[in-house]
Amino acid sequence: MTAFRKIEPSRLLRIVGQFSSPSVLVLGDVILDSYIWGQVERICPEAPVPVVEVTRDSSMLGGAGNVVRNLRTLGAHVFLCGVVGEDEASTHIKKQLKDIDASVEGLIVEPHRPTSKKTRIVAGHQQVVRFDTETKAVILPQTTQKILHYVRKKWNQLDAVIISDYGKGLVHPLLLDELRCLHQKNPKLIAIDPKEKNMEYYKGFSLITPNKKEAAFAAQKTIETLEDLQEVGRKIIHRLQCENLVVTLGAEGMALFKKEGEFLKVPTFAKEVFDVSGAGDTVVSVLTLALCCGASLGEAVVLANTAAGVVVGKLGTATVTSSELKKYIQIEKKRITLKNFKENFMTNFTFHHEHSQRT
Repeated sequence: MTAFRKIEPSRLLRIVGQFSSPSVLVLGDVILDSYIWGQVERICPEAPVPVVEVTRDSSMLGGAGNVVRNLRTLGAHVFLCGVVGEDEASTHIKKQLKDIDASVEGLIVEPHRPTSKKTRIVAGHQQVVRFDTETKAVILPQTTQKILHYVRKKWNQLDAVIISDYGKGLVHPLLLDELRCLHQKNPKLIAIDPKEKNMEYYKGFSLITPNKKEAAFAAQKTIETLEDLQEVGRKIIHRLQCENLVVTLGAEGMALFKKEGEFLKVPTFAKEVFDVSGAGDTVVSVLTLALCCGASLGEAVVLANTAAGVVVGKLGTATVTSSELKKYIQIEKKRITLKNFKENFMTNFTFHHEHSQRT
């Protein structure tokens, strides 16, 4: 019997119940997600574009900030380290962090650098257009040193580090080299939500969570079949020498690759998909917390897949609570017998075990 087949719903519930214990540092690109909501009832007479009648606007934490939001919603202790400018967007970010009891101590202000902001116009349930205000220039050397000072100060308190790379200039080789040095002296679980163009930066870290497009780019191979997916996963594991790789596949679910050669494909849990914004943030958050709480990687992937299925059923950049996760596990547990639960819900996945070449 494979290790994956030993997953028990009662154990998943216990793991979720421990999500408030870990301390996690989120290091990455902080973004303000802004929304303009409205309705479309006519086409503009000046050009063939819809006229959105605005009814309200809102904003929320995005990028690394949304990872913090996910972790705090699940009850974890969180430290955020990122870069903002001296502008209105940074003021909104700081306020929203304080609203969820997350520290703003690790936010480094870089003068003359705009805070990254994504503005989405949504008509009904349909996103019409998005426009971005940002720079992708690498952060200044003095900013890097301030970040490293903060990270060193917090390192001994941490159970894990999540690097949330949105390609806005914060994550660069010097910064990651310093993290490797800290990790060698005092190892931590380091999970990376990557940007495809920076894939070479992530060599040797614990866990990398690309989406299908990012994984295909990293391996320079189109993913059309299960065999393609397996080849891409093996290439990335070999190339980056990471311990574990989890590829998110959208409507197709998720795929797990271990350095030892195991491959696991999990179908999506989502019943309805309204918005995939921020689903990757939820995945890396739940994976990290589960692993910190003693879950196997298979158990962590099942929980992350369930969480992603919940958030894509919500409109906007959403999060999932521990109560919601427990609820969905309990629903499946009640729907069928425990025996069938293990066979049909937890193990009715494509599982392949490839013999490791290690002796």
